[in-house]
Amino acid sequence: MTDPHPFIAGLPKAELHVHHVGSASPRIVAELAARHPDSQVPSDPEALVDYFTFTDFAHFIDVYLSVVDLLRTPEDIRLLTFEVARDMARQNIRYAELTVTPFSSTRRGIPEQAFMEAIEDARKAAEAELGVVLRWCFDIPGEAGLLAAEETTRLAVDLRPEGLVSFGLGGPEIGVPRPQFKPYFDRAIAAGLHSVPHAGETTGPGTVWDALRELRAERIGHGISAVRDPELLAHLAEHRVPLEVCPTSNIATRAVADLAEHPIKEMFAAGVLVTVNSDDPPMFGTDLNKEYAVAAGLLSLDERGIAGLAKNAVEASFLDTAGKKELAARIDTYTAEWLARETA
Repeated sequence: MTDPHPFIAGLPKAELHVHHVGSASPRIVAELAARHPDSQVPSDPEALVDYFTFTDFAHFIDVYLSVVDLLRTPEDIRLLTFEVARDMARQNIRYAELTVTPFSSTRRGIPEQAFMEAIEDARKAAEAELGVVLRWCFDIPGEAGLLAAEETTRLAVDLRPEGLVSFGLGGPEIGVPRPQFKPYFDRAIAAGLHSVPHAGETTGPGTVWDALRELRAERIGHGISAVRDPELLAHLAEHRVPLEVCPTSNIATRAVADLAEHPIKEMFAAGVLVTVNSDDPPMFGTDLNKEYAVAAGLLSLDERGIAGLAKNAVEASFLDTAGKKELAARIDTYTAEWLARETA
């Protein structure tokens, strides 16, 4: 393809690895910063470009947490959530599993029930007004330790909002071993939630094995270091364990030196179920459409290949069977109509 962007722009898509706070657009971040002038975050959208330039993963976490600190009221939460859905609608994202870290908000004083009501109100409005179906993954901020794990598990299990489908683990991997979180994942899984921890982004394949064996991961967030272990790659491919791959994010956080070295090519060649995602899109100067274009270039995909990536995300999602069939059919119909026009 000479230019995949027009095809991608209209392609119905699902996104599985995208963070709630990390999806705040410069406009929304600036508005929140203006509401809370004691924050270090710039209230000028243009200044945010420099603010969102990261030296390494640790610096990214610091900046991310400074944006988290702008969410101080249920109204802030509701505003952010609905505006994220609006940005998704512009990209023709029809379904998204948004990673939410409730502990970061409740520990800052937002009442837990008010937090749940804010995200649920925005979720229902997004589906009714924008046609975007949102579901939640509640994740443990690993850097906050076992106190955060206990609180996140309680919020997920005892106050479970209607849209919650999965349970995750984010934040830094270095110095935060996965096995310590096993009891919390066991409780979440027993309550019917799916296991989707981050692993193998900034650490080696051993972290991915820990996520599989200790946390019973059904999908892996990032997982890019799996290419260093042929046995692990074969296991992921054989058992159809999806990887949530975020190419631009890996470059922005210095997890990968440059796109030419990105391991998505090895994953794809090994037959792993690869999905493409944007992670924290405004912070990394990207969106899901751009990530699909990046992946198409790295994997030398035509329209059918790009549509195949979109269908991978549908397969790997926690949509019900009817929802998966409907979205996959929309992808097939769109692709067939596009190719028919191109041929004509």
